[in-house]
Parts: sequence; C-alpha cells; structure tokens
Amino acid sequence: MTSPHHPDPRRILCLGMPVLDMTFRVADVPVRGAKIQASRLDRICGGNAPNAAVAIARLGGRARLAGPMGDAGEHGMEFVSDQLGPEGIETQHLVHVAGAVTPVSTILIDATGERTGITYRDPTLWTVELPASDLLLDGVDAILTENRCASFVVATCAAARDRGLAVVVDADRAMPADEPLLQVATHVIFSAEALRATAGADDLTAALRRLAGLTKAFLAVTDGDQGAFWLDRDGAAHHTPAFHVQAVDTLGAGDVFHGAFALAIAEGSDLEPALRFAAAAAALKCSRFGGAFAAPQRPEVEAFLTR
Repeated sequence: MTSPHHPDPRRILCLGMPVLDMTFRVADVPVRGAKIQASRLDRICGGNAPNAAVAIARLGGRARLAGPMGDAGEHGMEFVSDQLGPEGIETQHLVHVAGAVTPVSTILIDATGERTGITYRDPTLWTVELPASDLLLDGVDAILTENRCASFVVATCAAARDRGLAVVVDADRAMPADEPLLQVATHVIFSAEALRATAGADDLTAALRRLAGLTKAFLAVTDGDQGAFWLDRDGAAHHTPAFHVQAVDTLGAGDVFHGAFALAIAEGSDLEPALRFAAAAAALKCSRFGGAFAAPQRPEVEAFLTR
C-alpha cells in the first residue's frame, strides 16, 4: 500500500449525499416520552460517502465527492465546504437540487459508544442527474458508493467498470435480486442486516453463497465485533476478525471501513490485507469521538497493525 507521502496517491470517487449529523452524547437512549440532558452536541458533516471520503483522505488517498445536496437551509454548500475542505476533499461535483433540503440526522451516542439515529432525506434529492461520467471519472482509480443511491449512480458505476476500475458498493439496505448495482459492482460489502434481508437467509455465509449466484462481484459482510465474512474467488468462506478496542463512538465506523477498503483495493492490495486494513481503521475510529472526523491517519493504522 502507499503511504500519505506517496508521489501518486490513489483517487477514489465517493458517490452519495452529504448529511448534517446532529450528534448528542447521552448516558443512555431514553425511553419513549422521556426527557434527558445531553452532555455534548456536535454538528458534523456526515453521510456514507462524505464519511468514507474523510477516511480516504486521512489514510493518504485522494477523495472526490459527488452527489445531490439541497440548496435550502443553513447546512448548505458553505457548511459542507467548511468541514470537508480542510480534509482536502474535492467537492466541486456536488449537485444542488433546487428547493431541496440537505439530509439531516439526529444521532444519540450512548455510554457504550453505540449510536441510535433518525434521518430525513428530501425525496427530491433522488431525482438528481450527476455530471457526465467522463468528468467524474477523470483521474479516478476506483469508485465507492452506497446501494441506497442506486437510482442515480448506476450509469457512472457502469462507466467505471468499463474502464477496468474497482467499483465498491456499501450495501447497508436490502436490495432486490435484479438490482443493477450487483452487475456493475466489482466488490459488494453488506451489513449483516442488509445481507440477511437481501438473501432471505440468517446464516451469513449461506447468504453470501446465495448472492454469489447473482453477481460476479467479490462479496463480504461486516457483523460488528464479529468481524467480516467473505468468499474468495473459488467460493470458499473466510473470516477476518474485528480488532477489539474500547468503543466510545461507533458513528461512521462502517463508512471508515468501506473507505479504507476501497483505498486499499485501488492501491493493489489483496483482499485479506485490505479487509484487515479496513478493520483496523474502523476500530481506531471507534475509540474516539467525532464520527468520521475521528478517522485515523495512515501511520496510526500501520502501527496498529504491527502490534
């Protein structure tokens, strides 16, 4: 893999939506009808793709962000640029959807570091038309996207696949068997819940094998502190354990995992070390507050992996 000082760091195109994350630190998640006091409030630019982009930049890659955002409300382009600009993330390809509101999440982070949230996404955002693929893919080495954005990313992903680029899909929602993203993706990493719902099977390895009949993509699933389960090119099942840390904030951990994995693949890593690299980056993130902005720098991950 490259280092942050590599003369030609890999550029990853992250496709998705910026989200305003209002994060409240609480002792515990309240019961229905209760009122509690938060110990801290942070306003963070979040969302799957922006979170992954932050991780990629922290880990020595280059990140380009594209997708829809609203032009109404105080958390518009200035808010996004102020938070992502210092990370070196390219945001010029974000598309303003007239009259739409950028998504907002309210997230409770309890004493165990677990997050509970609710998100509003303006339905108008799904009507976005991204810039031309030639523009988005110029100088790009891989794509990372989320499957909830399939309606507006498939064409760009297909163009990337035609160029021989890795197309990594974060599948954190159930998808139909005929989902086009399954055909254009080179790597699909599910959350455990999304995989079970998609495959209709409780056993994660059996679920992966069931989906292997629908796509030629590399298939894996993350299951929290149980680590990642995946199939190799011959269909054999493997397990990459999670790294155990004292978790204080799990917000954005999955996005950091996907960003680190996509960067490692773009750098030419084999699958198993790419998954270990991603697991280490996500574990270190969980040990700190700040959502994806607590993502580690590359030397921290490399030092962690040597221990």
